[in-house]
Amino acid sequence: MKDLLIPNHVGIIMDGNGRWAQERGLPRTMGHKHATGTLKKLCVHMVDLGVHYCSIYAFSTENFKREKAEVEFLMNLFITFFNKEMDYLKKKNVKVIFSGRREPLPEKVLEAMDDIVKETKDNTALTLNVCLNYGSHAEIVDMTKKMCEMYKDGDITLDDITEEFIEKNLYQDLPPLDFVIRTSGELRLSNFMMYQASYAEFYFPKVYFPDFNNEEFDKALLVFNKRNRRFGGTK
Repeated sequence: MKDLLIPNHVGIIMDGNGRWAQERGLPRTMGHKHATGTLKKLCVHMVDLGVHYCSIYAFSTENFKREKAEVEFLMNLFITFFNKEMDYLKKKNVKVIFSGRREPLPEKVLEAMDDIVKETKDNTALTLNVCLNYGSHAEIVDMTKKMCEMYKDGDITLDDITEEFIEKNLYQDLPPLDFVIRTSGELRLSNFMMYQASYAEFYFPKVYFPDFNNEEFDKALLVFNKRNRRFGGTK
């Protein structure tokens, strides 16, 4: 991948886990489990490539509408993954942060989240932003409520509210997304980081996320490098 432009901030909508499993005659939950292994390998690959930020869509606010058994499996999977891989990610210099609402996440999930954030807070190679119980609409609502409270308390004036101020008061203060990948071939954002993706390039491979390995990520980078990012310009 020598001489390729590496995006600073990559967003990945990890779609197709259930379909991956069903097409193999497996329970949908096995697709989610296999996806954690894919994510682990991708994190190391992104560190090696020089990606500085990666935001992953792990669980949306709408995902709570899924069958109870699948939601419970995912909650337990999050706990297992965060606890089991904490030392590995720390060793690979990956910093883990979270975007999303804490309620109504189970207490054990919150504890695992807080532990991995604390243990990896000093890492510098890759910031992995896990969007868990996340929705872009919810993020904008929560950011607006936060600003209203600050205004009411006299901490800010109307002139303080700028684009830069809004960016710093989202769930996480991150650079804008450069490249958004949604696996499985679906052509939509599904409420994922819409503010941050304003000028991102998009890529929709048909491969399901459990099969989105390092080679597939490299293919995505080749596509990214063929794009002409104009940011509103005409050239």
